[in-house]
Amino acid sequence: MKVERIGVVGAGTMGAGIAQVAALGGFETRLHDPDPAALEAGTERLGESLAKGAERERWSAADADSARARVTSASSLEQLAGCGLVIEAAPEDLELKRQLFGRLRAICGGDAILATNTSSLSVSAIAEGLEAPERLCGMHFFNPPALMRLVEVVAAEQTSAEALATATEVARAMGREPVRCTDSPGFIVNRCNRPYTLEPLRVLDEGAASHTQIDLVMREEGGYRMGPFELMDLIGVDVNLAVARSFHDQRPIERWEPHPIQERLVADGRLGRKSGRGFYEYGEGAPGARPEVDPPDEGTRRDILERVVAQLANEAAFAAGEGVAGPEEIDGAMRLGLNHPRGPFEWVDRIGAATLAARLDGLAAAHGGERYDVAPLLRASG
Repeated sequence: MKVERIGVVGAGTMGAGIAQVAALGGFETRLHDPDPAALEAGTERLGESLAKGAERERWSAADADSARARVTSASSLEQLAGCGLVIEAAPEDLELKRQLFGRLRAICGGDAILATNTSSLSVSAIAEGLEAPERLCGMHFFNPPALMRLVEVVAAEQTSAEALATATEVARAMGREPVRCTDSPGFIVNRCNRPYTLEPLRVLDEGAASHTQIDLVMREEGGYRMGPFELMDLIGVDVNLAVARSFHDQRPIERWEPHPIQERLVADGRLGRKSGRGFYEYGEGAPGARPEVDPPDEGTRRDILERVVAQLANEAAFAAGEGVAGPEEIDGAMRLGLNHPRGPFEWVDRIGAATLAARLDGLAAAHGGERYDVAPLLRASG
């Protein structure tokens, strides 16, 4: 199916950003928001972003002007009639999205592809009860859409091969890198990155190293741009905790259980940069997220890195074993979506599956429970 006109519902940061990349991709784009003020602000923000991109030579001024001319503000949902693809970027409320897609199906007809940008809800649950549910899929963009190249194209239980092919083709035309996956909590990136914060919290709780030392190791030894505690402070300790709770609510398995350290920080109002204090202190005279730190000894550095990487690889192996996506797709998504220096299966190749599995077996023996159970795929790889 060839798409020429795209509708975007929701003119917030994500919606306006998606509309921008759609217009830059050559698509006639209609941006809608039920709030007139939000629609006006989103349209204005889109224009400013196109202009800034031209100033920074991300695209030409002529391309920016052409893209802006392709965007129409739609004051009513009915103005999305005739769109071959509509991408929803509305609040994360299941019933709201179901009602929205029901209206869109009636307005756009049974042939239109409908896509949700949800990051936390089940795409299959959103499609339940919808007319022509096989033509609904997930298109999960990352923030900011104009800079982040990854789009997770998510197949619900009902999604047809044609809908997936169309969404994938459109994402490529937008200049994005589509990676396909099946519907599962967190899809690829948000799921496979869970251990990057949860395992360091366990290391910290056990007293094996300070949070500053763990961050230092993950930057210097792992090659990550930000350490896990620095990252939690940036996105918000409360936000990270809410995501952890959401995962555990959807699937109450031990390795996804939120950590009490996060609970205590949130209860104390230590939310990270936005509150002036999280794991680190910020503001005038404060050292910020990278204070002077005594590095741990070589053995501790190796243990920290192997422990965190083992859990990253293990979660990815569980996801691949469940058919969420293949190893190559998972590695690509983690590099594109989070700027990881290498994907989890690349870590397996670098360190060795047997070494990582043995590390997890040792942790299981020391701590008990199911948190360090080795994924069958990782075990078999060793």
